[in-house]
Amino acid sequence: MKVTLIRNATLVVEYAGKKFLVDPFLADKDTYPPFPNALRQDRSNPLASLPIPVDTIIDVDAVIVTHLHVDHFDDKAKEALPKMIPMFVQNEEDAKEVRNAGFLNVEILAAHSRFEDIQLIQTKGEHGRGEILQRTGNVCGVILKHAEERTLYVAGDTVWYEGVREAIEVYKPEVIVVNGGDNQFLQGGSLVMGKDDIYHVYQASPDSIIISVHMEAVNHWTLSRTELKSFLAEKGISSSVLVPEDGDSYML
Repeated sequence: MKVTLIRNATLVVEYAGKKFLVDPFLADKDTYPPFPNALRQDRSNPLASLPIPVDTIIDVDAVIVTHLHVDHFDDKAKEALPKMIPMFVQNEEDAKEVRNAGFLNVEILAAHSRFEDIQLIQTKGEHGRGEILQRTGNVCGVILKHAEERTLYVAGDTVWYEGVREAIEVYKPEVIVVNGGDNQFLQGGSLVMGKDDIYHVYQASPDSIIISVHMEAVNHWTLSRTELKSFLAEKGISSSVLVPEDGDSYML
């Protein structure tokens, strides 16, 4: 497989001869206001430009949207993506919104969905801990399986918790993509994984290749790439946990 980080949680995954676009956040830099009640209120989102043109990014076979927050599926994505492209979402509520945006080929991820001969399995996620979950709403991740590929787990916007451990134990993914910017509001704690969460993922699956994305792209990030790399070096796991820049690709 080939995994390319576009920006934030937006990935292009080339897998078993097909290309998937995950969580398309495609607006130009500085298009949207900052997320409120968070750091960097003087910065507009996205904080960084796309590393490659939108037309290249959307040249894919299918789209996976883990949830509908603007930094995972934005107005530019709705405008740019072909309306007949196969699109996988987490539940009927999201499917209704995506269909209302004009998309005509929308499917809800299930325990054993398929895109041709590739198995797509929805996994659980928790977009924070405690009371903040009432605000952040439902999210999911996805497992990609194929007889001729390593198993890939895209965890989505989740912190480390038993649902992530369960996905690792059940599906034994050899490649895991985590959203690792430790994004937060001023109150409520982590919304996605921070350093310790990522270390828990490593401990649960020490033989896997882990890729940390969703970093330094929207105003409420709190964990930088530099800080994460320093932490990984201290733990001696830099070769196991990769921290890509926007536009970086890995052949796995």
